[in-house]
Amino acid sequence: MPLIRRHFLPFVAAAALVVSACGKQEKPGAGGPGGGRGNQPVPVEVAVVREQDWNDALRALGTVKAHEAVTVTAKVSETVQQVHFESGQEVARGAALVTLSGQQQQALLASAEAQVREAEQQFQRQQQLVGQQLVARSAFDTARTARDAARAQAAQIRANLSDRVIRAPFAGVLGIRQVSPGALVTPGTVIATLDAIDRVYVDFPVPETELAGVAPGQALSGHAGAYPGRSFDGSVSTVSARLDAGTRAATVRGDFPNPERLLKPGMLIDVALVRGTRPAIVVPELAVQQIGSETFVWRVKDDGTVEKADVVVGGRTPGKVMLKDGIRAGERIVVEGTGKLQPGAKVAPGGAAPAADGAKK
Repeated sequence: MPLIRRHFLPFVAAAALVVSACGKQEKPGAGGPGGGRGNQPVPVEVAVVREQDWNDALRALGTVKAHEAVTVTAKVSETVQQVHFESGQEVARGAALVTLSGQQQQALLASAEAQVREAEQQFQRQQQLVGQQLVARSAFDTARTARDAARAQAAQIRANLSDRVIRAPFAGVLGIRQVSPGALVTPGTVIATLDAIDRVYVDFPVPETELAGVAPGQALSGHAGAYPGRSFDGSVSTVSARLDAGTRAATVRGDFPNPERLLKPGMLIDVALVRGTRPAIVVPELAVQQIGSETFVWRVKDDGTVEKADVVVGGRTPGKVMLKDGIRAGERIVVEGTGKLQPGAKVAPGGAAPAADGAKK
């Protein structure tokens, strides 16, 4: 027995040392989920959420369209006799653009007018005779019908002849000339484009969720890439009665004065729709976290711990975010120091900062 005890004692001593070492390495509560190292509160900056005036602009990319636009074409098949305009020229309403050859129609008109004169003479004679009761009433009626038919024939030829002179349907700026004298044109042949651009439309999409804040008469501001630093002012003219089934957006049309003709049809314009001032929950941009499809802020509870509060962003301006849902005025949120937080962590506010510049006191 004494020999067994002497051999066993070293093993007992070694086991005691192992237990002692394990006890030194493990400390209750160290590294737990309640805070930082050693369960220490995480130093953060906390802000009290307040309601304040919010005035943001709804932004969209729009396309310029002419106030009036048409592609000038020929109505008949004929040879171009004369072109009265140059590419890019401004023309008045009714100005002659192209004259087509009309020699055949001129000859037909001369013949028709001669027939009208003869029919008029026959009618005059029959009218005198019927007044003297020398001819039957039916002969007089036949002469009147022949006169009216001759007049209608001449009018039809004059109408055909007028189609040989192509005129501007409204005042505007012509595009690039597509025909030359001597060219044969047919119905549908493009002669030039004509655009009225002293005023232009800008069409841009507005999401379904923002339509309640859009109405005719609201102010618009536009910026074109071709003119850096220059702003174009307009107003909402029309809101489409239908939404696109694919995008769930409505087309809004803005009306922009364009006296210098700087805005051209087809241009892309960055449009900002200025909406009225309204009270809203506004927080610093740093407070809003975005991870995948999740958008949230860290809300500080009464016991000094934090929790995630899912929020819905309603708009953004530099440094500020307007929240439509998820947080209420009077609650506290973490503004800085969010990188080390996790749900249930204790925080040590380093000072209360205003939720955003201009917050209501």
